[in-house]
Amino acid sequence: MTTARTDVTAPVVDTAPAVRIEGVSKRFGAGPVVLDDISLDIAPGEFVCLLGASGCGKSTLLNLIAGLDRPTAGRIEAPREGSAVMFQESALMPWLSARRNVELALRLRGVARSRRRAEALALLDTVNLADAADKRPHELSGGMRQRVALARALAQDRPVLLMDEPFAALDAITRDLLHEELERVWRATGRAIVFVTHNVREAVRLGERIVLLGSRPGRVVGQWRTDGLAAPDAGALAAEITDELRKEIRRNAR
Repeated sequence: MTTARTDVTAPVVDTAPAVRIEGVSKRFGAGPVVLDDISLDIAPGEFVCLLGASGCGKSTLLNLIAGLDRPTAGRIEAPREGSAVMFQESALMPWLSARRNVELALRLRGVARSRRRAEALALLDTVNLADAADKRPHELSGGMRQRVALARALAQDRPVLLMDEPFAALDAITRDLLHEELERVWRATGRAIVFVTHNVREAVRLGERIVLLGSRPGRVVGQWRTDGLAAPDAGALAAEITDELRKEIRRNAR
């Protein structure tokens, strides 16, 4: 078992973490261990990117935080209200307009019918999509559908937003635009975000903290903070993390 490399510790905060993961391991049935002894604290309002190669257990960890599955060992403390989840596919109801897709999340949250329309429009405005409120998913581009999905996730009004490679299927230009939108929404709402990606530059662009998972089984092998990095430093950090990721991929290929 390798010792996890840690370039930076989690931020010290006076309040309890939004999510606490203590010694979490996961195995499916009699199969191999997918996650091994993961420990992380995620502060309220913090943007954390979980980075790693395909198959390293990033999505599994996200499902555990969301309460969609249970760890084999260890424990996870998450908000009592639960977490909002946004996946790679927008998964919008095709027969509903953008507004009504968001209203559906509001209805499930128990928001009164008289308030749903106004709140849905306000949320679509938050993601710069109010002018497409009455369009159905097939009338929207991929990037616009993901904006609706983000508005729907925000409609759940949870303190933690879990995002599982939500921009992976989009072209580079659309992805860059949505990075800007997501950063603006994150700063405006103050939610903690856990963002899964296998794209190093995306992680450096978005995250305050990057957590690199190794594979087979998934372990924390490195952490970096990105706060306030100038462009040259961000590029150097991306190169450093890429090198570490390649080492992990080569190690697991043996």
